[in-house]
Amino acid sequence: MQIYTKILIGMLTGVAVGLVAGPRSELLDHDLYRLKGSTAALFVDRGQPATRLDLPAEDVRLRRVRVVEAELVDRLGHPSQQPIWAEVTFEVSERMALTGGPLMERLGQLRPGATVTAWLQLRNEPLEEGGFLTLPSPVSGLGDTLVSVLKPIGEAFMRLLKLVIVPLVFASLLVGVANLGDLRRLGRVGGRTLALFMGTTALAVSLGLVLANLCQPGSFLDGAERARLLAEFGGDAGSRATAAASAPSAISNLLAIIPTNPFQALAQGDMLQIIFFALVLGIALTRLGAGAEPVVRFFDALQNAMVVVIQAVMALAPIGVAALVADVVGSAGVGVLKALVAYGVVVVVALGLHSMLVYGGLVRLVARVPLGRFFRAIRPAQLVAFSTSSSSATLPVTLRCAEENLGISRGVASFVLPLGSTVNMDGTALYQGVAAVFIAQVFQIDLSFTAQLTIVLTATLASVGAAGVPGAGMVTLALVLTTAGIPELGLALILGIDRLLDMFRTMVNVTGDAAVAVVVATAEGERLGDGPTSPS
Repeated sequence: MQIYTKILIGMLTGVAVGLVAGPRSELLDHDLYRLKGSTAALFVDRGQPATRLDLPAEDVRLRRVRVVEAELVDRLGHPSQQPIWAEVTFEVSERMALTGGPLMERLGQLRPGATVTAWLQLRNEPLEEGGFLTLPSPVSGLGDTLVSVLKPIGEAFMRLLKLVIVPLVFASLLVGVANLGDLRRLGRVGGRTLALFMGTTALAVSLGLVLANLCQPGSFLDGAERARLLAEFGGDAGSRATAAASAPSAISNLLAIIPTNPFQALAQGDMLQIIFFALVLGIALTRLGAGAEPVVRFFDALQNAMVVVIQAVMALAPIGVAALVADVVGSAGVGVLKALVAYGVVVVVALGLHSMLVYGGLVRLVARVPLGRFFRAIRPAQLVAFSTSSSSATLPVTLRCAEENLGISRGVASFVLPLGSTVNMDGTALYQGVAAVFIAQVFQIDLSFTAQLTIVLTATLASVGAAGVPGAGMVTLALVLTTAGIPELGLALILGIDRLLDMFRTMVNVTGDAAVAVVVATAEGERLGDGPTSPS
């Protein structure tokens, strides 16, 4: 059985497990609540402030409570502005037993693992310490336990994939630059690559804006659903907006590409700095000529060794993919999907159109490569990208698909694909355009042509250098919203479905990397038809 078939089976298994037995499964009893906020305001005696017990937010078990009785909305369905008391039961942790003090003695059993009862005060307003103390929608305790068991498996698979990213990117880029032979060819290949990346990104954002304006997905979200999403994800939205506000300026970002200590950049995994250092060192080795051959052979052997490692890791892909997808689907749940179905459909359709029209047009009309052959060749990379939501983690598989299945030379593939995994974020940019218009429509904000043009420019520039890891697009989206004058709190409307859509847009990012590599290789005179025709 081919590897992509095994990955597909693992993905479908993860979807089934997430829907049937995940935390938000509609087949299970939703009895578990997670509190959000810097502290949980628990009281031994209801209405007695002197009996308050502040619980540390980093103690996960203390933020999970089973609600016995709570009324969070008034008769009209509006969130109450008055303090709400809920009698709750929770499990005592070792930290709580050690640091609880006299108040904990009044709760009875202090043994770790014991179940005690107290009163919880809820407010629909910010806490003085920061964050919100609100009661979100409950989830299944059984499903949460299942996900907590599966999550380490998925994280272990992701860490194994990331294990080879830094040495593979550095070695492949250096060897790719050295194999290009001369600086004129490097400039030609680099210019074409960057021009294609920037051009396709601008087209992606524009396509997303056009579809969002035509379909009006924001008109399908009613006031009640908007209030629920804002209450549940408002705290997370605030932290993303804060991260975007503290982001450095464009000039600072450009200067930060130049590493002051390349070894520190390698140790920290700063991809833009690693790429810059690899390019500079590769150019220097090219200028040395024959004297640089031992160094080039060393890094070529290192690149081959990383390929061997990734081949071993991919044997675990079906299990890792199943665990990752089960976590994503189970945590999102059908309820969020129902509320945001119009928005999600517009994003997925736009991503599909971009893949077929823009990438398909480049591959078929410019490179003269049959579309069927192209998509069959990159299928393993697409599946890994979909399940991991990380273009950087997918890079080893993308390199294999480009070289073995499409017949692209190692020199071109080793230069274009590592650069694309950091610079080319078409799927992320497109989603940011749709999300900005969607949020504006929900808040009934009329975006002028100038504002939408600003979104195109900001999303295109923000996507360049966005980290190729899950969820990085939300921080850049906050920057786009701020620039366009759209409330950053609107991030809360899409956070619930973002992780699922991240899988689709990462798959598009990886497809774009491969499409640009095909076009550049063809422009360099390579005959791609000579490569294998079946996925490895």
